Amino acid sequence: MGRLQLELTPADPEPSSGATMGAMTTISDFHATTLAGADQDLAAYAGKVVLVVNTASKCGFTPQYEGLETLWKTHQDEGLVVLGFPCNQFRDQEPGTADEIGEFCQVTYGVTFPMFDKVEVNGPDTHPLYAWLKDSKGGLLGGKIKWNFTKFLIGRDGTVIDRYAPTTKPEDIEGDIIEALGG
Repeated sequence: MGRLQLELTPADPEPSSGATMGAMTTISDFHATTLAGADQDLAAYAGKVVLVVNTASKCGFTPQYEGLETLWKTHQDEGLVVLGFPCNQFRDQEPGTADEIGEFCQVTYGVTFPMFDKVEVNGPDTHPLYAWLKDSKGGLLGGKIKWNFTKFLIGRDGTVIDRYAPTTKPEDIEGDIIEALGG
C-alpha cells in the first residue's frame, strides 16, 4: 500500500499589493462628486476629524446648516471638516439642482464647508460612503438613515466614532468633536 503524503506550505504572510484582505475600511477609501461636478477623493480628508451629514434645503432641520457652519468655522484650524451630502429621499426635501442647492446654502446660511452632489442614503442606490457609514454605526432603524441631518463623526484614523440622530443639534455634539480633535 502506498503512503499518502501531504505537503503543507505556510500561507503568504503578506497579501499582494492589490488585496484588501484584512484591511480596515476608512473614509479615505471613498470618492464623491462635489456640487461643482468634480470627483473628490475623500482621502483628501485623511488625518482630519470629519462630520458627515445628509442635508436638505426644505426640511424642518435645515436651520442646522447654521450650527454646522459654526462648528466648521470654529474648529477647522484644529482639523475638523464638515461634509454635506444633499439627499432627496425624505419627502422630496431636496428637489433642487446642484447649482440651486449651492446657492441656497451659501445665500441663506453662509455655508462654506464642502458640499457634495445629491446622494441616496438608503435603498439599492445607496452611495458607497453611506453604505459603509451605516454598516459601521447602525441607528434606531437598524442600518437605515431615519431622516435628513443624520450625522456621522469620523476620527482622525478615518473610522466612524459615532452616529447622531437628525434631532441632535450640531452644538450638542461639539464636546465629542473637541474630544476627537484631541482637545
